[in-house]
Amino acid sequence: MAAPASAPADSRSRPAVRDVVFVDGVRTPFGKAGSKGIYAETRADDMVVKVIRELLRRHPELPPERIDEVGIAATTQIGDQGLTIGRSAALLAGLPKSVPGFAIDRMCAGAMTAVTTIASGIAFGAYDVAIAGGVEHMGNHPMGEGVDPNPRYVSDKIVDPSALIMGSTAENLHDRFPTLTKERTDAYAALSQQRYDDALQAGKISPDLVPVSTRSAEQGWGLATADEPPRPGTTAEALAGLKTPFRPHGRVTPGNAAGLNDGATGCLLADAETAESLGLPVGMRLVGYAFAGVEPEVMGVGPVPATEKALERAGLSIDDIGLFEINEAFAVQVLAFLEHFGISDDDPRVNPWGGAIACGHPLASSGVRLMTQLSRHFAEHPEVRYGITTMCIGFGMGGTVIWENPNYNAGGEQ
Repeated sequence: MAAPASAPADSRSRPAVRDVVFVDGVRTPFGKAGSKGIYAETRADDMVVKVIRELLRRHPELPPERIDEVGIAATTQIGDQGLTIGRSAALLAGLPKSVPGFAIDRMCAGAMTAVTTIASGIAFGAYDVAIAGGVEHMGNHPMGEGVDPNPRYVSDKIVDPSALIMGSTAENLHDRFPTLTKERTDAYAALSQQRYDDALQAGKISPDLVPVSTRSAEQGWGLATADEPPRPGTTAEALAGLKTPFRPHGRVTPGNAAGLNDGATGCLLADAETAESLGLPVGMRLVGYAFAGVEPEVMGVGPVPATEKALERAGLSIDDIGLFEINEAFAVQVLAFLEHFGISDDDPRVNPWGGAIACGHPLASSGVRLMTQLSRHFAEHPEVRYGITTMCIGFGMGGTVIWENPNYNAGGEQ
């Protein structure tokens, strides 16, 4: 007979769950993917280096050797996005060689998953301070490059073939919910462009952007200081006539969906006590998070069950949420979320500075953009206590993170 297992350790030896805080976040300007985009001749790992160095430059109170981990997401982990990019970018950025790093992938929610994975480590006591982020150079690595889907997905009818094409899943979402019309998605897309431009003109976007030196055979050396994708002045009427590439006479167009983009994001996370001891600012406190699976054919509905799951586990309801940062992979996916929760298409709490339809969606990097913007909204809105960042994820998933405003004024009105 095997010897009995040893008794569990005394509970006093187990680390207490610690509060996790979002200190700060930055990103590169987002570019258009392709030979004419601003990053056509820029490496993905160099974009991550820019983000890491900028975080350290903005926070000289943080000794680099205090960073316990660097987690960087990329959907296509080959070429300049390979070689365990969290570790390689940390070395290239000049962090001490004692600082480890890793790469992670959850498609569009890569950076979001880097944050939740590292945050769990901080809560457990494995890390005190860490960097999380993501990068996608879709010009160097188009979506799906090098993948080899198992033929059984289709032959065994595990998924419909449309599940492998994100634009087709958005068309399926229109089919599933007929009230989500093309007119509504075009109107929402125009609103996203307008809100982004209003925020840009008000000086709210640029402070989070890290200038990136660029080089082009045609243009020579340059400096990327602004997002390339936005189309100010876009109207719903102008969007109405765009082609529908995923289905003849469809509803999804380049105007009501995010484009193909290049860019990187990064943020500093810490436990609350360490942040206080080092004098690090606190932008948000993590409340909870959840990921959920849905039918891959309608992956855009993923944020709905993920949000319901996160709210239930946190003991909150949708009515407790005062600000929403929802990734705009497709306008129809945002509207599916809003309609489910009874929120109007133009609710001012939703993406107040516009979203990915305007500024771009470099896949694995976008989660931290949402978080960085939410933290800025919190600073401007002490009457709001809770906010969420949420996004749909390819192949039928959704992810939601709930945050608390450290500036919350209990005496204010939400």
